[in-house]
Order: sequence, then structure tokens, then C-alpha cells
Amino acid sequence: MESSQIKNRKIFNFSPFGKERELNSKEEKSLFQTLHKARKRMGKFFLENQILGRKGSIGCVSLEISQRCNLDCSLCYLSESSNYVDDIPFQELKNRLDGVRDHFGVGTNVQISGGDPTLRDRVELVAIVKYAREIGLLPALFTNGIKCSRSLLKELSENGLSDVAFHVDLSQERKGYKTEHDLNAVRLEYIKRTKGLPLMVVFNTTVFEKNFHEVKNIAKFFAQNADTVDFASFQLQADTGRGTIKERPNKISTETIREQINLGVGSSLSWDAILVGHPKCHSYVPTFAINEKCYEIIDDPEFFGEFLKDFSHISHDRRESVLKIAWRYIKAANQKPSWYIKGIKYFLPRLWKVKGDLLRSKGKINKISFFVQNFMDQNNLDQERIDACSFMVMTHEGPISMCLHNSKRDDYILKPFIVESEKGSELYHPFKASQVASK
Repeated sequence: MESSQIKNRKIFNFSPFGKERELNSKEEKSLFQTLHKARKRMGKFFLENQILGRKGSIGCVSLEISQRCNLDCSLCYLSESSNYVDDIPFQELKNRLDGVRDHFGVGTNVQISGGDPTLRDRVELVAIVKYAREIGLLPALFTNGIKCSRSLLKELSENGLSDVAFHVDLSQERKGYKTEHDLNAVRLEYIKRTKGLPLMVVFNTTVFEKNFHEVKNIAKFFAQNADTVDFASFQLQADTGRGTIKERPNKISTETIREQINLGVGSSLSWDAILVGHPKCHSYVPTFAINEKCYEIIDDPEFFGEFLKDFSHISHDRRESVLKIAWRYIKAANQKPSWYIKGIKYFLPRLWKVKGDLLRSKGKINKISFFVQNFMDQNNLDQERIDACSFMVMTHEGPISMCLHNSKRDDYILKPFIVESEKGSELYHPFKASQVASK
């Protein structure tokens, strides 16, 4: 990315007053450096349609604010020690957020996660989200939703939360729900809690043998609710953590999950037009939902590469409406007017193909993205994929690939460390965990 493009980049720093701010010179320099590092880290995967190194230096970074959880999933990535570990001090969480910004730049997506983050003291949870937004990060709450009330979501939203991601599937063994179809009642309740709030709504689904045959119906459900659901992530089971289900059946793969999603949304989606990190780790396709069917927005990697080359410097807050975001790019095209012709040539024939569904939906179009995430087994890590990781967790020592972190979780969560603050140094020791380890 050219330095002149970086100077045009804006990050929308949410406040109760809705004010915007431009990057200062220090942030511009830092962003340029982090993008350069990302390009080097991608290596041979830094192709023209690769997002990392252009739109951002990382897909997202997880900040685990509590190891505790109120579920015990059959595919849990936590360790046997997790529920015994004391919560990390608030000051250390602020330090780690500073680390996310320093390593990956302002505008980085940060997952406030755990365990389940809603088990953290509510005042502290809100303060964590607020601090992340204040330093230019885009915070998302990752939760199973059990303690995530409408009231909490509203307060978090008012303090800068960008997204809320609900994890709901059969691996959680929620009582009274025997099928994914049954769990749609839970999903609808969570959707109801978010209605009218300026949040991007995400649903995470872990795919394993028990629910593989329902993936197409889950995808269909999300397409039917695309007026609220913005992002649907399907995660392949992995042998890691304290989960009781280990080996993944051969029928569950990135390719078969993508096929099932295609069946559910009634369209053969172009899964390889956009690259996010290593191609064996992630598949991502943004779509327009029209008449309960989904059609990819981008199906041509060459076109997307040209788009990234000319518009990767444009930033926006995901909480803005689709129309407002689109208008931002239309205005940016004033600097490159040839894109008006390119855009018309690209989109008109694709609109013509979906004209029937457009008419039946009376012109109503929603946007929803689908994502397939292929985590690695703890005893089968691929160094090439770790090096090109787009999903990391921030530790006291710095960012670590999530797959690597999950394979050695106790090495990180049971280790004492010094917390630095304005008041001085303080030793944090995960007392409960060390007691368990000594038995």
C-alpha cells in the first residue's frame, strides 16, 4: 500500500457523540509497517486477491478475558485447567489491547472472548470494550449467549461494541435440544435481542458428525434471517482442548461444508475469489441475500484484486449501513472514474441473472457473509499455516496463532507473569490452576 493511500484512510472512533477522527502521523507510520509485515508473513499466499497485507494486517485477534465457561462442549478448545484459572487482571487486558494495536495497527478486529466473556464482571467487560474502541480497535463479543441479555448488548453497543458473535450448535449439549432445527429457537431468541442495535450479528457453528447433515438447513436459516444476521461462520471440528470428540470423520472437510452451504442458500458460491490468510484455513464469501437465496458479491479473483489495489485504503465502521458503506466507495471512485464503467460492466450482468428473485423480493436485498474455518488438530500442526495465520490470540508474550495456542493452552494460562501499570509492577499468579496442577 502506498503511503499516500494510508493518509486517505480513516478510522471511525466511536464515541457517544459519534465523532470521527483521522489517523495521526504515528498511527499512519505504524499501519504502514504492520501491513508490510503482513505481506512478508503471507509469503507465496500474498496474491492479488489476498486481503491480509492490504485491507488489514490480520483477520482478527482474540482477547481471552476469562477462561471460565458455563457450558462444557463436546468439542471444547479450553483445557481441563481453564475453569480453575483466576481472571486476568484488568490492567493486563488493557496492556494486551495496546499490544494488539501495536502489532496489527488501528482498525484491527479484536474478539472479546474466553471461556465466555459474559462471566467477567459486567463493569469490567464494558470497560474493556470501551477501551478497545478508544484506542482505535473494533471490538466484538464472542459468547454462547446464555448470559448475554438485551440490556448488556445495548450497554456494550453504547460503549463501542462493533459485533456480537453467538456460538450455538449441538456440540454444546444444551438440555432440551436434540437437533439443530430445535436450536433455531435459541438462535431466534438471540436475534431478537439484537434487533435495532447497531451491531454486526454473527453466528458460529461447529460442524461435527452429529450435525453435518443439517448444515444446509442451518445455512438456509441464516439466509432467511439475513435482515439481521450479517455473518455465518462454520467451524470444522478439531482435536484440541478438553473436548471429548477427537478424530474428524473423512466426510467433514472444507469442501463438503462449502457444498452443504451452497445447497442451503440455493446457489453455487465462488469460495476462492477472496483470500483471507492461508487457503487451507479459511474460505470467505460475502453475498447478497435475495428472496431467501444468496448470490456472491465477488466471483472473479482478478476483478477483486484490481479493486483491492485501488480501494484497500478505504476504511469504515462495520456498524454503518450497507448503503452508507457503498456510498463511501462510490465517492472514492471519483479519484478513479474508470471504476464507474468497470462497476457497471461487472454488476449489470450479475443483476440480470438474479432479476427473478429481485422481482419476487420486491427489490429487497440483504447482505450476509459465509465463512468456513478449518482449525488444525493439536498434534498435526502445519508450520506454513501457522506462519500465515489470520486468527491469533493475544498473550502476555505477544500474539500467537490460535491453533498453536489451543495445542499448548496450559503453557500460557498457567504461567505467572508481571503486570505493569502506572502504579508499578504486580505479580499475577493463576492460583486456582496451580493448586489443581499440584494435586
